[in-house]
Order: sequence, then C-alpha cells, then structure tokens
Amino acid sequence: MNLRSFWSSDFPSSVVVFLVALPLCLGIALASGAPLFSGLLAGIVGGIVVGSLSGSQLSVSGPAAGLTTIVLAAILELGSYPAFLLSVVLAGALQIVLGLVRAGTIGHFFPVAVIRGMLAGIGLILILKQIPHAVGYDADYEGDESFFQADGQNTFSEIIESFNFLSAGAVIISVVSVLILIFWNSNRLMRYRFFRIVPAPLIVVIVGILLNTLYKVIFPELIIDEKHLVTLPSLSDSAGLGAFLTLPDFSYWQDPRIYTIAITLAIVASLETLLSIEACDKMDPAKRITPLNRELRAQGVGNMVSGLLGGLPVTSVIVRSSANVNSGARSKASTISHGGILLLSVLLIPGILQLIPLSCLAGILLVTGYKLTKPSSFVEMYRKGMAQFLPFVATVLAVVFTNLLQGVFLGIFVALFFILKTNFQKAIIVVSDKDRYLVKFTKDVSFLHKASLRHELGKIPAGTQVVFDGTKAAFVDADVIETISDFIENAKVKNISIDINGITIPQKTFQ
Repeated sequence: MNLRSFWSSDFPSSVVVFLVALPLCLGIALASGAPLFSGLLAGIVGGIVVGSLSGSQLSVSGPAAGLTTIVLAAILELGSYPAFLLSVVLAGALQIVLGLVRAGTIGHFFPVAVIRGMLAGIGLILILKQIPHAVGYDADYEGDESFFQADGQNTFSEIIESFNFLSAGAVIISVVSVLILIFWNSNRLMRYRFFRIVPAPLIVVIVGILLNTLYKVIFPELIIDEKHLVTLPSLSDSAGLGAFLTLPDFSYWQDPRIYTIAITLAIVASLETLLSIEACDKMDPAKRITPLNRELRAQGVGNMVSGLLGGLPVTSVIVRSSANVNSGARSKASTISHGGILLLSVLLIPGILQLIPLSCLAGILLVTGYKLTKPSSFVEMYRKGMAQFLPFVATVLAVVFTNLLQGVFLGIFVALFFILKTNFQKAIIVVSDKDRYLVKFTKDVSFLHKASLRHELGKIPAGTQVVFDGTKAAFVDADVIETISDFIENAKVKNISIDINGITIPQKTFQ
C-alpha cells in the first residue's frame, strides 16, 4: 500500500463513504423489518470482508435497497429472523458456486447505454428522495429507491407532502451543507493542501452538528429534534455486544422455503452486484476492469459471513460506490477503511453519531446525485444518436418510476430493439437497377431476419431478374433458406429469373 496515496486519497474517501453508508445501512435495515444492527453489520462486512476479497478497486458493498422487499417478505413468511439468516448463508454459498462456474460473464452483456442510464437514474432518485430529508421530513427511510412506497406515497407525492412539514432549521443546514460541498471542491480552494486532504462531507457533518447546537442556545425555534437525527440502537439496551450478533437457526434446514429464499437472494444480489460493478468500472478514472467471477465469489463469502453474524445480505451498491469514486478514491483501501470506521465509530462514539442531522447527510447525497446525472451526460448520449440515446432515456425513466432492477431490464429491452433494428438494416441489402435486383447478405442471417426478408422480397415485381448474394455470410439460417425457397417457387409464376451465389438451396425446391 502506498501510504502517501492512502492518506491523501483513500482515507478521505473512506470517511465520505462512511458518512453516506451509515444512514443507508440503518434505513435499509428498518425497511427490511430486521434489527437495526443487521444493517450496520452488513455494511461492516461489505467493507472489510468483500472489500478485501474483491477484485474491484472502487466498488463498495453493503445492504442494498433493492433487496428490502425480498428480505421483508422472507422474514414475515418464515416468522423468524434467525431462520432468514440461514437463507443468507446459503445464498452466499450459491454465489460462490456461480463464481466458480463463471456465471459472472453475463455482466459483460449489459449495453453501455443502459449502464449509463442506470447511473443517471440513480442520480435522479437520490435527488428526488433526498429533498424531503433536506427540508426536515423523514417519514420515508434512507436508501429507498422504489417509486411506490410502503406508506402509500410515491416519489413525487412525498416531495409535495414534505413541504407541509417544512423545518427551517433543517433547510438551513441542508443549504449550508450543499454550499460547503460546492465551494470546498472549487479550483480556488483545491490549491491549498488542507482542502485536498480534509474531506468536505466531514466538515458538512461537523457544521451540521454545530448549527443544531447553536439553535439550542440562540434560536430554539429552529432546533432539530431527535427523530430527525441519526438514530443508533444502544448497546446498553441488551447484552452488550450480543446485540450485534444473531446466529442463524440451523434447525430450519429441512424447510423448503429456506432454499427458495436463498436462490432468490443469490440471483437478485448477483444481478445487482454485476450491474453496480459494470457501472463502477465505467466511472473509474483508471479504466480498470473488475474480474466478475471473482466478484461473485467475494460477494458469496461476504454473504456467508454476514449471515453467520446476523447481518443483512450484501451486494455491490452503486450509491456508495459512486460516492467513493467521486471523492477521489484510488484503491480498495478506501472500501476496507470505511468498513473499519463504521465498526469503530458504532462501538466507540455512538453518542456523537446520534448528533448528526439527517438534513446535512441529505445535502451530501444531493450533491452525489447531481454528479451522477449531470445535464452534460444527457447531451453526450444524445450526440451518439437515437440508438444510444433512447435506451439511455428509457432506462433513466424506468429506474425512476419503478426500481433499479426493473428499470435496467426495461432499458435492456429497448436497447435490444435498436440492436435488432440495426441488425436488420445492415444484414440484408436490397438494391435495384431497372428490372434487376440484388439481395445481398452482408453478414450472418438468422430466423430474426425472416420477416424483414419476406417484406423486401414481397416488393419485387414480376418479370424481373433477382440475384441472391450470400458470399459475405458465414451462416444462413434454415428459416431464411426456406424463405428463399418459397420465393423461388413463386417466382416461376411471376416470370422472375433467379441467380444464387454463396447460398446452398436444396434441389427439391426447384422441382
């Protein structure tokens, strides 16, 4: 490890990721119907264990909002959190198997436009979801990514509702937080070593605590009360460190529901991890490529450890990863350190953590969201053409109006449409010169081209000459050959003469 690089880049980044991860870990645990400590444990394991084993230098793992509905439903179905932990352990084992059989290669097939759309969509979600927290309305849990919420609200109605509960003290803190983040990273201040070393989010948190303390002394009407501060479960409420650890209930091993839940967790967690890793690699200034099969194995070990200790399932998480990249991290030392800071701070300074206003953390996430969804990214994709721009926009909208995974799959569907359309246009070329027609296959043609070929052949008039040229195609599907055969039969009636080059047509078609 390069100590100079660690203290100048990775350690400040780890502090930023810690500040982002803390409320998300707690919020996701709360939404999952699990003990609050389970979210913290998953964040610690994701940082230290997965971070150490992963081949990614910048991705950050922890509890994911995309799994909350699955986890909540599983705990309710089993009626026991320790029983659910057994499913988490088994899901981790399945992920290790997926890594060993090289299932991670599926991640290389996600279209670039979809990955960029996912990043921009997550950025918009961060902005929209953090507006209520920024104005002091914390009815929704931190880390929620779904458009439709459990309380009957949706992303937009929640924003409207939040202005009925406006807190002037929270608004001041969130505005000051955003301004600090903007000016701290300006070129004018970055010339000084102090501003390069000290992470701006840390200053944001300190200023937020000091402002709320000032409210108590001078402006009591602006005080932010406890329900709008970070809330940590107290170790003193139970048997000390025993509150951290919950062992899986292995007596449920004969229950088939355990295995169904484990398979579901393994598949969804793996997909979300692969998507996040691909996105993180796109953001990496050094353009490093993460070995995806190794990542699945690392995630599997992480989930086994998290389940054995009583933590939630973990995945690579794009919000924390993007915060890590944007804060200047250079290696996995940042990811591992953030896990260590999370562990030590929860054990040693929980009282200080509980003084942090959620509105100042909202300011950090608002700026993170903007960096993911800058207007320039939309302009850049537009300039690449509709085949890239429309899948990008479709993914953005789908992610915002559904959730991460559903949005990505819809984006992939739109991208596939344009891929097929482009393929149709380029695979078969039909040109004419008076009464002569050339049907040329410029590359391999499959059953997917059958409809477009029939359409083109249907436009050829009677009494013409048609040449089929397949010399550039290494493969011509049987369905395409049958389509040509049918055309040859009909050509006799329409007095169309035919020449065929590079394509073998069964002789019986001429009989």
